[in-house]
Parts: sequence; structure tokens; C-alpha cells
Amino acid sequence: MDVCSFIKAALAQDENTIRSFFHKDAYVNWHCSNEHFTVDEFIIANCEYPGDWDGTVERVEVIGDLFITVTKVYPQDRSVYFHVVSFIRTANDKITSMDEYWADDGNPPQWRIDKHIGTPII
Repeated sequence: MDVCSFIKAALAQDENTIRSFFHKDAYVNWHCSNEHFTVDEFIIANCEYPGDWDGTVERVEVIGDLFITVTKVYPQDRSVYFHVVSFIRTANDKITSMDEYWADDGNPPQWRIDKHIGTPII
């Protein structure tokens, strides 16, 4: 499975292409908001999400039939940034399950800034 093409389709909110990557009985879990979706529900949540989106795949690891991806996601105006870590299980080149963890990118908390610890990654 071409996981980067799947992510590109998801960012483009391309319903038909997204659907082509999934097994008919697959599911998606968004753990940070405690939501479980069927494929049809995931496509609604993804494709009807407001705005136009873009992103960059920063890392892909493959362990057997499991793809682990890290993607930086942002609206096209780049007003905010998110990182999503996805655990994508496949069988016969189709997604059977996907567990995602979304995080808002932002500054460290003030207490760590006050301690003068850590440096920016980039």
C-alpha cells in the first residue's frame, strides 16, 4: 500500500480515493477525542471538516502489516499546525484499522520556559 498517497488523498478530502484504500469492514479510532468511526463515518468526518488542508509526511515506519506515520497537518493558510501519529494496519494492501493521535503544535508551557530548559527542535 502506498501510505503517502493515502495521506495525500485524506488531506485533499478526496472521498473516492480515500475509500479505495480501505477494506469494507475497516474502522478508524481518533483517541484524543474518543471517537470510533466506520469507513463511511470517517470519510464524512474527514471530507466535511471545514477548510482546505495540506500537510507533510515527516516519518513512515513499517513493521509487517503496520504502517506508523507522523504527519504535520495545517490549513492552507497555515494559521495553525497539528501533528498526527497514525497506526495503520493493512491486509492485502487495504487498511483494516487506523488509530490516530492528534496534537496541536504550540509553545512549551511557561513553567518550562521559566526554567530555561530544552531548545527548539528546528
